[in-house]
Amino acid sequence: MEGIELLSFQMISFNGSARSCFVEAIMAAKEGDFERAEQLMAEGEEQFVEGHRVHAQLIQKEASGEATAVNLLLIHAEDQMMSAELLKIIAAELIDIHKRIQ
Repeated sequence: MEGIELLSFQMISFNGSARSCFVEAIMAAKEGDFERAEQLMAEGEEQFVEGHRVHAQLIQKEASGEATAVNLLLIHAEDQMMSAELLKIIAAELIDIHKRIQ
């Protein structure tokens, strides 16, 4: 596997891992384990940054004139990245709410 397919799968993998970390962080906060929640948020952020790094490669190729073939796999990768970003924001807010409640 190479090219756009490889980059798409890398984005899906990194951002999927980030999303999982963010969900687990919410669950840890719900249980009152805020230290674990923060660790999971940090781990998720690392995965999220890696997903963005791969995404930046695609943008650089496009900017240099190399056309990117848009396919369902790339659309799914983009969707994973956007949902990971949204979940990161929501997770941070929910963790803060749980801290205030407890």
